[in-house]
Amino acid sequence: MCYFVFCILIFDIFCRVFARRAFTIVMIAGTYILRSEEEVDEDSGLVIQARSNRGAFVQLYRRHYDEIFRYCVHRLFDRVAAEDVTSEVFLKMVENFHRFKGTEAQFSNWLYRIATNAVNQHLRKTARRNNLMKSAGEQTNDWLPDCEESSKKLALLKEAMLALKPRYQTIITLRFFENLKMIEIAEVLGSSPGTVRSQLARALTKLRTKMNSGVTIRSGGMKDDRQRKRI
Repeated sequence: MCYFVFCILIFDIFCRVFARRAFTIVMIAGTYILRSEEEVDEDSGLVIQARSNRGAFVQLYRRHYDEIFRYCVHRLFDRVAAEDVTSEVFLKMVENFHRFKGTEAQFSNWLYRIATNAVNQHLRKTARRNNLMKSAGEQTNDWLPDCEESSKKLALLKEAMLALKPRYQTIITLRFFENLKMIEIAEVLGSSPGTVRSQLARALTKLRTKMNSGVTIRSGGMKDDRQRKRI
């Protein structure tokens, strides 16, 4: 048990300087310490156990980290920024966990809600939107084949996505990247499934318009360049 106390002390010290990264480091280290001290019943509710079992709390963190990190990457198009925001999300989870009273399915949606607010705040506070849009065309993506045409389409998608208002970005990302159901998205946003469905339709329409506009602009630019060369 003294090892756990030592980790908590280190966590407190790190929080004063590197709060976001410190949480991730201590949770990973704590996994190995707690694994030998407390047994976790995988068959019962992990959220319920986490209220009194530190081992369950660490497992809860590890079970949901990847999905929240992936969501942040899809919203920010920046892995480093996504790591920082994800750490911030789980710090807020620790601070507010005592207030959460739902099931683990609801817990996942609760985390998405915290992540959505954290991402939106990050974009506003750091004024990164214009820089992200500018650099989107210069970045390649490991998820798709190393193909020039795919890179261009991906860059266009990034620019169009980041030009949408945050709520539309959130709905599209949760629906098509995270594969959440309408009722789950509604819970994340504190809205009704019908409202989410209509907002998704509007978001997709705007996304198509922005992408088509981008294609037109790019095509027009290419024609102008060709005409200049001929002249």
